[in-house]
Amino acid sequence: MLNNLKSEYTRKGIEPYKGIMNALDCSEKTAKKKLNGQKEITLLEALAIMQTDFKDNTFSIEYLFKE
Repeated sequence: MLNNLKSEYTRKGIEPYKGIMNALDCSEKTAKKKLNGQKEITLLEALAIMQTDFKDNTFSIEYLFKE
């Protein structure tokens, strides 16, 4: 799940779950559940992730959060 998001984090040298933890101020367990599709990423959370880690990129929300 969320392969594009995981790939882009990896390209930036960031462990994907750590990026989620930082952007959303959540636990490792919650971040991993969100990355694996066990827990939904809300629109506000997606925007927070984009603003925190991808503000200098031209990625669309559809691209990053494609299932």
